[in-house]
Amino acid sequence: MVKKMNKKLILFDIDGTLLDHNKELPESTKEAIAELKRNGHVVAAATGRSPFTFKSILEELDIHTFVSLNGQYAMHHDEVIHKNPISTAVLEELNNFASARNHPIIYVNHEDWYSNTEHHPRVKPAIDSLKIDQELTYNPEFHRDGVVYQVLLFCPEEGEADYSHAFDQLEFIRWHEYSMDVLPSGGSKAAGIDKLVNHLQFSADDVYAFGDGLNDIKMLQSVKNSIAMGNAADVVKESAKFVTKDVQDDGIQHGLRMVGLIN
Repeated sequence: MVKKMNKKLILFDIDGTLLDHNKELPESTKEAIAELKRNGHVVAAATGRSPFTFKSILEELDIHTFVSLNGQYAMHHDEVIHKNPISTAVLEELNNFASARNHPIIYVNHEDWYSNTEHHPRVKPAIDSLKIDQELTYNPEFHRDGVVYQVLLFCPEEGEADYSHAFDQLEFIRWHEYSMDVLPSGGSKAAGIDKLVNHLQFSADDVYAFGDGLNDIKMLQSVKNSIAMGNAADVVKESAKFVTKDVQDDGIQHGLRMVGLIN
């Protein structure tokens, strides 16, 4: 039996962590999250996704706290506690740089996503892999008057270095063979989590995080009790304190038991 403990904050990445390789929630994960909540802990998502893409997942798990858009937008219940948009001037430079190379862009905020191109062959395979119901809005001017927290830049790996050299105001993190997440410099899940932890007044000893992707590395390095999924790449596993099983093999439930948070 798990002994009574102080309230903890447990953060979960979504794709490859809460969701399995088929973008479904394993029953063991649902049971584990429910047990955490019954034990009085605060459960949160920490994801590169925008809130409009994971609303139904959080509703199913009865989760009301999240760090989204790779740390650029965070909420606790109905209160926005952190916002970190990309500047309009930098977005304009990025748009021009990418357009000259025929690299499409999707601008993302907390409510929607907006594409600057239509029917580009690199875009569909990447966004289809996310299995998001909300269709892209075509609006090539959105970056000039809308709020943008994250950009999806559709660029092959061999062109990645050009952007890193040209834009020291931005962070580039690959999530797909055709696409990178683009964030404000210094932006990360770790930075967003710091805002949430300070807001909720948790001590570092009482914070846990689970992740599997390259965009989870800073989070796993900064959170004291970090757990990498068994399906994570080696570089991600090396960033974590613990490694659990594959998401397909009840990895969340196993990991929570391993660190003593559930029975």
